[in-house]
Amino acid sequence: MSSKIFVAGATGLLGGRIVSALLDQGASVRALVRPGVDAEKKAAINALQARGLEVVEGDITDPAARLADAIGDAATVVSAVQGGPDVIVDGQVNLVRAAEKAGAGRFIPSDFAVDVTRLEDGDNFMIDWRRRAAAAYREADLNVVSVLNGAFYEVMLGFMGIVDWERGTLSHWGDPDQPLDLTSVADTAAYTAAAALDPGAAGTLRFAGEVVSFRGFHEAVERGSGRRLELRNLGTADELRAEIERRARLTENPFDYVALQYQWCMVSGKGKFATLDNARYPQVTPVSVADFVRASA
Repeated sequence: MSSKIFVAGATGLLGGRIVSALLDQGASVRALVRPGVDAEKKAAINALQARGLEVVEGDITDPAARLADAIGDAATVVSAVQGGPDVIVDGQVNLVRAAEKAGAGRFIPSDFAVDVTRLEDGDNFMIDWRRRAAAAYREADLNVVSVLNGAFYEVMLGFMGIVDWERGTLSHWGDPDQPLDLTSVADTAAYTAAAALDPGAAGTLRFAGEVVSFRGFHEAVERGSGRRLELRNLGTADELRAEIERRARLTENPFDYVALQYQWCMVSGKGKFATLDNARYPQVTPVSVADFVRASA
């Protein structure tokens, strides 16, 4: 059987890292790239092609027969796509159907989050999309391997709005000692590549670069940056849930409060991993929060 791996979403931050990690391991990789990508993404793809990446043009919303031709002889299909329900649900379901048609044996969906198996509809609308997609291809005739990483370091330090460098604060909701699962994008890619190359990988795999509370995260960011930050508690997990509901009543755009939804999934403990699979791939040595911040400074 072919060991080729097909990657959708290769022009994204995570997808490009997954392709790179696979190439580092000597894997044969084919990537689906939409026509007309911008110059920066084109340059990144060209650099990966110079390392052996095979590129085919197309989109996961293409007709399944055409998409199956793009997948070709790949044994494993990895999805690192991002977008709305048209991509995460409809597009990924279409990708699975095409993978079946092409004869692929495994599919790794674009989950990459807290423990989606423990959440309920309404806890986080973006994770709801992933749960809907999983329900749609649950009976697919291939092995679905879900890779979960908790929250990205990059998201914790950026999109979440937790750290305010100008004001010198690090703000959070909930119990400051509630453990959180956190992983860098690069380490998530390394674990995903390891799973894609592991013929025994199955089910849901959970990885964390570091398990640390908000209090520990605060201390790690201070150590890594060499800066003092005031740790501010904005309220309890229940108060956070109430704030999310309040904002939902005020706006029709759920992206206005999705960062709070992700925080609630974490600080409530509902999205916490019960176990970790890091030991399955000892060749991956994840970076700590402090070292990540230090390298990013």
